[in-house]
Amino acid sequence: MNQESRRALIRKLVASRGECSVEQLAVELGVSGMTVRRDLQALCEDGRLIRTHGGATLGERATFEFAFLDRVNKNQEAKTAIARAAVRLASDARSVMLDGSTTTLAVARQLRGRSGLTVITTSLPAAAQLQHEPGIDVLLPGGYIRSASPDLTGSLAETNLELLRAEIAFLGADAVDDRGNVFTNPPDNSAVLLKMAASAQRVYVVADHTKLGKPALRRFGQLTQWAGLITDEACDPDFVDQLQQLGIGVIVAPFE
Repeated sequence: MNQESRRALIRKLVASRGECSVEQLAVELGVSGMTVRRDLQALCEDGRLIRTHGGATLGERATFEFAFLDRVNKNQEAKTAIARAAVRLASDARSVMLDGSTTTLAVARQLRGRSGLTVITTSLPAAAQLQHEPGIDVLLPGGYIRSASPDLTGSLAETNLELLRAEIAFLGADAVDDRGNVFTNPPDNSAVLLKMAASAQRVYVVADHTKLGKPALRRFGQLTQWAGLITDEACDPDFVDQLQQLGIGVIVAPFE
C-alpha cells in the first residue's frame, strides 16, 4: 500500500470510529508505529485530523468533507435517475442554472459531454465537475462560501444572479409537502434560491422520494409557480397524485 492509499485508509478508519490509537492503526495497516505517527503528523498538518494522546480524531475540515460526501452518496441511484430526466429536459437549452444541492451535483455529472452550453451554478463541486469540459462554459456568480456546504451565498451572489438569465434551472429541496410547498433547511440559502428561480425561464425542483411529504425549516417556493417536480420511481404514487390534482407537473424518473 502506497503512502497516499494508507493515509486515505487512516482517515476512513478514524472517521468511522471517531478516534483511533497508533497501535490500532499499526496493526490494521501492517506497518510500524513510526510510520503511523508520520502519517498522522502529515494529516494533522493538513487539517484533516487532530492529534490526541496516543492517536488521532477527526479535524474540522475532515468532518466537513465526510459529512458532505455522506450527503452526496445518499440515495445515489435515485439522484442519478432524477439527473438523467433533468438533462433530457435541458437537451435543447443553451444555458442551465444549478444550485448547490447534491441532486443538482448529479445533474452536473450528467451534463458532461454537452457542447454549446453555459452552466451558471452556486455549487463549487458542480463547477469542478464541469470546468474541464471543452463544450461547457461555467459561470460562478461570486459570493461567500457557506461554512456548512461548498456553495456560494450572500448579497454579491444574489445581486449577480439578478443580472443573469438561464433557459432552465434545477433547484434542490430539503422537503416538499403535499400542497406543493418547497422547503430548505439552511435559512441563509433561501434568498439565493429565490434569485435563481426568478432568473430562469423554467424552474424544476429536483428531489428524491425521501424528501417528499414533509416540511423543513424554511419555505422558499411553491411548485404551482414553477414548471414542476422531478423525483424518482420510489416515490409514493398517492403523494404524486395529490400534487397533480393541484395542477403541478411531476416527472417520475425510472431507475435503470
